[in-house]
Amino acid sequence: MSGKKNISIVLKSLKKLYPDPRLELNYRNAVELLVAVILSAQCTDERVNQVTVKLFQKYPIPRDFVDVPQEELEQDIRPTGFYRNKAKLLKACCQKLVRDFSGKVPKEIDQLVTLPGVGRKTAAMVLGNAFGIQQGIAVDTHVKRVVNRLNLSILAEVDKIEFELLELIPQEDWTLFSNAAILFGRRICQARKPLCPTCPFREWCPGVEK
Repeated sequence: MSGKKNISIVLKSLKKLYPDPRLELNYRNAVELLVAVILSAQCTDERVNQVTVKLFQKYPIPRDFVDVPQEELEQDIRPTGFYRNKAKLLKACCQKLVRDFSGKVPKEIDQLVTLPGVGRKTAAMVLGNAFGIQQGIAVDTHVKRVVNRLNLSILAEVDKIEFELLELIPQEDWTLFSNAAILFGRRICQARKPLCPTCPFREWCPGVEK
């Protein structure tokens, strides 16, 4: 089946599997979610959540990330990996938030992607989950794997995949689809050992392991 033909089936099944799909990152506001998503690069959500328990207490507002010495911030986020680069990005991101947006996360994707360390994936994730604003679809490695295997898209570049999905999926379902596809990719359509016998799409999925 083509992407247009099977998208309704995929959406229906994902909604049944995950009627209220949520991110597995812990956060209380848009700034915390933005920080958590930046930290989640090449790191598990579980590890990020362990770090942010103390991090968000120590740095409750963007200005705190700006003022702290980078070396100190590096040690605070060290368990998430790539901590030097992440600390640099966090400081630059929060500096721009303070300077250009009065310390508040903007609610437009075109403004969000001007922040250091923020691409369309992060921007769509923050807008959809922190504000309920659907201006994009977050395509991470899990979403990419799922849509490629289900033939929703045969493209390789995540930005191109997103724009293809935006044409296929109703706007009101953009965040739901992304969150549900992430969960589905982690729990069932896994990279190395997909649980194909338990998959609701096993009868027609072209990527199924027989």
